[in-house]
Amino acid sequence: MTTVQAPTAGIIAPPQRASRDTGIDFVRALCVVGVVLLHSIMVGVTVDASGPVFENASDGTGWIAPLSWLLQVMPLFFVIGGFSGLLAYRRLRERGGSALGFVAGRLHRLLRPAVFTIAIVGVGLALLTVFGVPADLIATAGFRYGQPLWFLGVFLLCQALLPALAAAHERAPYRTIGALVAASIAVDVLRAATGLEGLGFLNLAFVWMTLQQLGFFLADGRIGRLSRRVRATAGLGALLLLVATFLTGVYSPDLIANINPPTAALLLVGVAHTSLLSLHRERIERFSRRPRVAAFTAFVTVRTMTIYLWHMPVLLVMAGATAVYALFTGVALPSLDSADWWAARPLWLATALALTALVAVAFSRFESQPAPQATGSLPRLVAGALSGLVGVLMLLVLGTSVATALIAVALILAALRLASQTTPLPPVGVRTLVPA
Repeated sequence: MTTVQAPTAGIIAPPQRASRDTGIDFVRALCVVGVVLLHSIMVGVTVDASGPVFENASDGTGWIAPLSWLLQVMPLFFVIGGFSGLLAYRRLRERGGSALGFVAGRLHRLLRPAVFTIAIVGVGLALLTVFGVPADLIATAGFRYGQPLWFLGVFLLCQALLPALAAAHERAPYRTIGALVAASIAVDVLRAATGLEGLGFLNLAFVWMTLQQLGFFLADGRIGRLSRRVRATAGLGALLLLVATFLTGVYSPDLIANINPPTAALLLVGVAHTSLLSLHRERIERFSRRPRVAAFTAFVTVRTMTIYLWHMPVLLVMAGATAVYALFTGVALPSLDSADWWAARPLWLATALALTALVAVAFSRFESQPAPQATGSLPRLVAGALSGLVGVLMLLVLGTSVATALIAVALILAALRLASQTTPLPPVGVRTLVPA
C-alpha cells in the first residue's frame, strides 16, 4: 500500500510558473560567478628571498569593503536555496515522496561531487609532499582549500533540516522566522557582551537558516503579494539600518568580515537582496529567457556544486603555477595592490573563470547523476547526515592535509552509504513510503 501525504492545510500555493523558475536560476548562476570572482581577486602571490608567498590580497586594504557590497551574495544564495528547496520538497510530496527521500537526495547531490574533489585534493597534497614542496606551503594550500567548505557544511545542514523547517513554516511562518531572527541577534549580543568570539559560530546555523526561511516566503508568494511600496520600503529600511550599524560600530562595513563568524548584518543584506529580487523578478525572468542568457544559466545550474567545489583548487593551481614561473624565469611579480597588480586582474579573473568552467565540464557527472533509492530509516539518515557534516567540518576546522582528506573521504562515503537503500524494495503494490 502506498502512503501519500496530502498537502498540509493552510499552505499558500506559490504562483503558477513553469517547472523551473528561469529568473531565479539565472540569479543563482550569477551568485556562483560572484563567489568565484570574489575568491579569485583575494588570491595574492608574491616571491621573496625565502621563496613563494601566498597571501590574502585583500588584507588591510580599503577596497575590500566596497567590493564586498557587490560580491557578498551568500545571503541571496541561501534565500534562493530556501525558495528552490521548498518548491522541490512540495513537488516530491505531491508525487508521494517523503521527507527522508528529500533529505537523502540532497545528501547525494551535495556530497557525491564533494567526496571526489576532496580525494583529488588529498592526492595532490601527497604529491606535493613527495616532490619536496615545503610543508608550510602545503599547509597554506590545505588551509585555503578548506576555508570555502563552510558553505558545503552549512548548506548541507540547512537542506537536511528543510522538511522540519518547512513544517514549522506551514504551521506558524511568522513565529518561526521571528524565533530564528531573535536567536541570530541573541548570539551577536552574547558574543559582544562576553568577548567570546567562538559564540559567534552558533550563527553558522541561525543566520543561514533564517535566510533559507526567508526564501520560503518568496516561494509561497507572500512577498510577491505585498505592494511594491511595502517591498521597496522594506529593502530600503534594511539598507539604512545596515548602514547605521556600520556607522555606530555594531558591525563592520566589510561584509566579508561579517561572514566569519556570521552576524545578523547578513540578515539585513538578505532582506535588501530579496526586496530587489522581488521588485524586478518579472523583468529578470524575461531577460533570463534570452538564448545566450539561458545557455549561461543552464551551464551553471547543472554544475553549481561542482563549480563551487573546484574553483578553489583551480585558484591554488594558478597561484602555484605563477610562483613557479616567477622562480624559474626570474620575472618579478608585482606587489599586491599595486598598479601593475591591478592591471593584471582582468586576465587573472578571466583565466580563473575559464579554467573553473573547463574543470566543471569534466567533473559535473558526479553532481548530475540521479541519487539511488533513499533509505527508509530515520536513524540511518541522521547518522549519514552527521557523518557528512563531521567530514566537511573537520577540513574546515583542522585544515586539509593528506590525513584529514583521507578521513573526510571515509566519513562522506559512509554518509552516502547510510543515505542509500540497502535492503531489497518490496514489490510494487505493497511498497510503503515513509510519510513526511
